[in-house]
Amino acid sequence: MKLVGHFVDGKWVSGSATRRGDIFDPATGTRTAEVELASAADVAVAVEAADRAARTWRDSSLSRRTAVLFAFRELVHARRDRLAEVITAEHGKVLADAAGEVQRGLEVIEYACGIPAAMRGGFSENVSTEVDSYNLRQPLGVVAVISPFNFPVMVPLWFVPVAVATGNAVVLKPSEKDPSAALLLAEWFAEAGLPPGVLNVVNGDKEAVDALLDHPAVRAVSFVGSTPVARHVHQRASLAGKRVQALGGAKNHMVVLPDADLELAADAAVNAGFGSAGERCMAISALVAVEPVADALVAKIAERTAGLRTGDGRRGCDMGPLVTAAHAERVRSYVAAGVAAGAVPVVDGRDVRPDGDPNGYWLGPTLLDRVTPEMSVYTDEIFGPVLSVLRVGSYDEAVDLVNANPYGNGTAVFTNDGGAARRYQHEVEVGMVGINVPIPVPMAYYSFGGWKASLFGDLHAHGEDGVRFFTRGKVITSRWLDPRTGGVNLGFPTQT
Repeated sequence: MKLVGHFVDGKWVSGSATRRGDIFDPATGTRTAEVELASAADVAVAVEAADRAARTWRDSSLSRRTAVLFAFRELVHARRDRLAEVITAEHGKVLADAAGEVQRGLEVIEYACGIPAAMRGGFSENVSTEVDSYNLRQPLGVVAVISPFNFPVMVPLWFVPVAVATGNAVVLKPSEKDPSAALLLAEWFAEAGLPPGVLNVVNGDKEAVDALLDHPAVRAVSFVGSTPVARHVHQRASLAGKRVQALGGAKNHMVVLPDADLELAADAAVNAGFGSAGERCMAISALVAVEPVADALVAKIAERTAGLRTGDGRRGCDMGPLVTAAHAERVRSYVAAGVAAGAVPVVDGRDVRPDGDPNGYWLGPTLLDRVTPEMSVYTDEIFGPVLSVLRVGSYDEAVDLVNANPYGNGTAVFTNDGGAARRYQHEVEVGMVGINVPIPVPMAYYSFGGWKASLFGDLHAHGEDGVRFFTRGKVITSRWLDPRTGGVNLGFPTQT
């Protein structure tokens, strides 16, 4: 049985802990490896390595940092198929989804390659007589990144390239369910010339997470996961005096207005609701149909869903398995609870016949109509291929429904009315908005993050917010005495 260890100070290491976790292939239910679960002492070793490296890496030139990032970008681009295969083997998403994840991560690497422009300060001459003022940004030191199972490449790449480019050293704790892709990234960063200790990867569970949150040398924490854990991370790390960006859960709504192109909306609902088996924080899980379009829209979505092929992600299927057996059973229980509460199962994924091993963690695309706001299938983040349709009578009712939800990650509106779209983007209380775009994930030079219970902290991931999060601002006010105006003579010729 393969044993997955840690990558610390530029080399593979085994920790002192005796606890191990299991890694499965979700498409077959087969245990494929064991992963070491770091103790607090193991985490301390990684942080100490990062702390030593940070003291010299922070003084490296911007040119050197960008050279490493360009080289890393070339390695990831050349080996992107290998990375996608590793994602599919441990997460289960189909290869096309895995390749898309790698591409979005590459875009952040490319943004970080331009870090000299993003780190530029400003200068003001003669703010007072012969006094100048300017500002600059400096790295924090050691930062921690705690990433989730659903995007084992993209989410680490939201943070690590920007943190490294701005002069920090990183301790990355990937999900113990699918850690191999993150370890590959660390190896390739080292191959690209990143000095030992600047990027370290420790595997683990809550013990490792809490050790990172408590360690005094860790200056900042970036986290993506569920809202309860995001709240824990934010509170515990903040109490320890750390800077925190903790991205939590979501309940993303797609509002379809009566004038919308229903063909476009139906295609978008299927792709956004069932892509990656719904295991993404930007998935559409609540479709709000403004009457009288619900019947026609539900029929079009059902027709498209019937043609989807669920199965092994390496067989050209449209949707893969869920990540674990326990999670698949949890999502099934939500479907059962929704039906029991009165939701209409237009498409029931519990009956799916997968193109894959019967022992895989299967649940097909599920479309529930006539869902109401009090049902658990609506109130809770399910994180599976379940699309709930809520029917409302007006635009105002749709906006009120979205704004009343405790989450505020992403939303979309489908309409051909520019005025309605502009009003929606202004009134909706959500961090990322799509107009006829179902999954409005920003490009790398903008920043990713939600509102309300979807974000704990102030700054979002990557883009300008990412640079600000991983650096501290410093303002210098400078006055140099000039011997020509009565200052100390520094060797200049005296002029009269």
